[in-house]
Amino acid sequence: MNKRDFYKSLWFLLGKFFFEHVPVNVATWGTADLSILYHDWYAQNALDGSIYTCSSTPWQTDPWWKLDLMKTYSVNRVTITSKPDCTSCESWLNGAEIRIGNVSLNVSSNPICAVVSTIPTGATYSYSCHGMEGRYIIVNNPGTSKCVTPCEVGVYVIFPGNLATERTVTQSSTNGSWITEQAIDFNPGIIKQSSGCSSTNVQTNPWWRVDLSYIYRVSRVVITNRLDCCPERINGAEIRIGNSLENNEICSFQLQSALVQRGFSDVTLQWSQPPKQEVMRKEAAPAQCAVRKR
Repeated sequence: MNKRDFYKSLWFLLGKFFFEHVPVNVATWGTADLSILYHDWYAQNALDGSIYTCSSTPWQTDPWWKLDLMKTYSVNRVTITSKPDCTSCESWLNGAEIRIGNVSLNVSSNPICAVVSTIPTGATYSYSCHGMEGRYIIVNNPGTSKCVTPCEVGVYVIFPGNLATERTVTQSSTNGSWITEQAIDFNPGIIKQSSGCSSTNVQTNPWWRVDLSYIYRVSRVVITNRLDCCPERINGAEIRIGNSLENNEICSFQLQSALVQRGFSDVTLQWSQPPKQEVMRKEAAPAQCAVRKR
């Protein structure tokens, strides 16, 4: 680890070691809205993970439910779950259009991904959108005396795989709810940074570490800085790769200027010098949880 005596917090987001493609539900990363709110059936209820708390408009002309993802994504599929406790409500979403695009105000001008024929009570149906691009996901129900009542909505995006996903991650300390796993969950934390980034406390020589469980030859590491403030806190951090818990080779230390700007641009950090030999993937010893010796 870095032996210099200095105090700073490390903010890591989306540290990617590229691997297989991964489908991720990005719906909860955005904010939802309704054309008109019906009582306390809030738009965000369709994103809370419970099929028993639904969102709904009243009966009206051309009602809609809209999700703002805060940036443009290439959408693979959208899922909708209908009300589980109302057989007579089963037809309420019939004919609803799923639209994806970048137009916020005139929602019906966005391209159609799919049209809902019917969704049985409490069922979840999936609709392929084949990579349609857009910031807004809209479920609108054209016509008079219509309503929109999604109980859950999922929006799935295919990300380049992250070899670190679902691996064991640790850090030298944890600042409140800024847990280590948030650095590898693909969530950029646009709405709430504390749900998208990991962070240590302010301390001497802080670190964040992922155990890949096997030995790999890593070609590159990508780090995205936090979006809301203090991008300079990552300055001077070293990326190290190896099989020791204490002393590993530096992959790159070009963070002083590379991540000074906030935003969505990923910065690719290449090896300052290439690995001296090819490393073979091998089975990990079950009793150990950190990087392995060759």
